[in-house]
Amino acid sequence: MARSLLPLNALRAFEAAARHLNFSRAADELSVTPGAVSQQIRLLEDIVGGPLFVREARGLQLTDLGRSSVPLLREGFERLMDASALLREPPRRKQVSISIAPGFASKWLMPRMDDFHAAHPEIELWISADMEPADLTEGKVDLAVRYGPGDYPGLTVDRLMTETVLPVCAPSLMDGEHAIRKPADLVRHILLHDMSNDGDPSRPDWAMWLKARGVRHPDPRRGSRFNQSSLLIEAAVSGRGVALAKRTLAQADLASGRLVAPFPDGSEAVGFAYSVVQP
Repeated sequence: MARSLLPLNALRAFEAAARHLNFSRAADELSVTPGAVSQQIRLLEDIVGGPLFVREARGLQLTDLGRSSVPLLREGFERLMDASALLREPPRRKQVSISIAPGFASKWLMPRMDDFHAAHPEIELWISADMEPADLTEGKVDLAVRYGPGDYPGLTVDRLMTETVLPVCAPSLMDGEHAIRKPADLVRHILLHDMSNDGDPSRPDWAMWLKARGVRHPDPRRGSRFNQSSLLIEAAVSGRGVALAKRTLAQADLASGRLVAPFPDGSEAVGFAYSVVQP
C-alpha cells in the first residue's frame, strides 16, 4: 500500500497542540487563531478516523491514538527544522593553505586558478609564495609544492612533474638584422640568467648549454641576472634578451605566443622535479 504524507499544516497544528495541550497557546506559536488550530485538528481526525484529543476536567488530553504518534511526529519536525537550517546556511567553504615558490605560483598556478575554482567552488586557496620552504610540521600549511630531488623524509610526497630548461625569447628577436636562427646567433644577444636559489646542481647554465652545442661565446656569464624565475621570464617577454628558462614556468607564455622557443630541440633535462608534499 502506497504511503502518503498527511497535510503538513494539520500535522503542525496537532504537534503544537499536543505539546501545549492548549489550542490557544498552539495558535499563538503558529501565529494563527485558535479556531484555525481546531479546524486543522478536525481535518486530521477525519483523515485518521478517530479523535486525537479528549476534553477532561483537568483540561485537554491526548487519546491513545494521538499519544502514540507524537514522539515520531516531533522527531520528524525536529529533522525538518535541522534540514531547513542547513538549507539557509551558506555553503561551507573549505580553506586549503598552500606554500609555493613565487615563480611557480605566478607562472604555473595562477593561469590555472580559474579552471580550479570552476571545478571546486567550495575550496578557497590560501597561497603563501615564499622563496624559503614552509615548515609543514607547524600545522600552518596544508600542503606545499616543492622543487627538488623528491626525497622529503616524514612527508607524504606525490610527484607532480619533471622539469627541463630551454632558451626562450620574445618573437621580435626572431626577426631583423640579428635574427636568431642557430645557437651561434646568441653571441649577438643579451643572455638572461636564472639565479633563483633552488639548489639544483643539475640545472645547466648558459655556459654549459652553449658548450654542449659547440658555441664559442666570449663571456657566456654576462647579461642580466634574476633571483626569481618569474622576473626572468617577464624580461624575456619584454624582449630584453634570451632566457634559459624552466619549461614549466614558461609554458603559458609559449602557448600564448608571448614567448617563442628558437630551438625546439634545445631542451635540457634537469635532475629536480616538482612534488606536492603534505604532513
